Amino acid sequence: MRNPSSSSSFSFAAAQQQQRHPAAPAAPESAALSEFGREMQAGLARRPRSISPKYFYDAAGSQLFDRICELPEYYPTRTELRILGECAGEIAAQVGPGAEIVEFGAGSLTKVRLLLDALEAPRRYLPIDISGEHLAAAAERLRADYPELAVQPIAADYTMPLVLPAPLPGAGKRVGFFPGSTIGNFEPDEALAFLQLAARMLRGGGLLIGVDLVKDPARLHAAYNDAQGVTAAFNLNLLRRANAELDANFDLEGFAHAAFYNAPKQRIEMHLVSRRAQIVSLNGERFAFEEGETIHTEYSHKFTVEGLRALAVKAGFRPGAVWTDPERLFSVHWLGA
Repeated sequence: MRNPSSSSSFSFAAAQQQQRHPAAPAAPESAALSEFGREMQAGLARRPRSISPKYFYDAAGSQLFDRICELPEYYPTRTELRILGECAGEIAAQVGPGAEIVEFGAGSLTKVRLLLDALEAPRRYLPIDISGEHLAAAAERLRADYPELAVQPIAADYTMPLVLPAPLPGAGKRVGFFPGSTIGNFEPDEALAFLQLAARMLRGGGLLIGVDLVKDPARLHAAYNDAQGVTAAFNLNLLRRANAELDANFDLEGFAHAAFYNAPKQRIEMHLVSRRAQIVSLNGERFAFEEGETIHTEYSHKFTVEGLRALAVKAGFRPGAVWTDPERLFSVHWLGA
């Protein structure tokens, strides 16, 4: 996971379409014309069925993801926060003074606070996230806590090429921040494409990226199948959102959350499984599901340190320092652009 996009992850083909919240029939834009609506219809029509995980993150989905990050089974968030806290001084030395921080898939702006606290006089923070409402509220809270920092949120799909504001006069490096191992949501070729895009955007600066590491499959399974069922609710929220925004009639009781570790491909796969034979309508179109048929909703690839560094070189970065926890569950990399 996650946060924030082939069709089953953040594909760069699909990502050329920007998500916008569709409206009820009386609103200016119909569900049939919304990006979410088009991708959902296409995802249900293809075999195997799939939808990009970027559509998890409406306001409710973003709140559920925040709860996932606090679960005892979900080690990535607390482990990455520990690394960022313990290694903040070394990270700040790589970033330098007066930096402009660009966060991809910013979410609730929690982790960046550890970075901001360690940096020397950061000039501006540019958080990018697809959930504009959630981002705006988080940015307002950050402004209150960091009144000297220019906070300029950008509601956008960060997997698409976008033009950032010109650097502020006298600013230092422009540094990307991509925590949470969201890089794992991409297929390998898509991860390369995103890193190449980031390298161009951050030229002269660098990228600080969090990467989940290959580990015991049992630990991975527990992280995506928590005892409280929050990850299941997060997954099923995609169907609730489709009902609310796309004139769909998914029966949430008719689908089950399923997540498992595919060891040969070193990735978690997350699906919604039809509990029975059923027919679902979406914007007037009907889709038949067999019992056991799935909608694939997310990949979460795991990496070795060496594998991530090799990928970064291929994308045009210069790999630098790497920080890990004692158990080597998670890693944070500095990549020079």
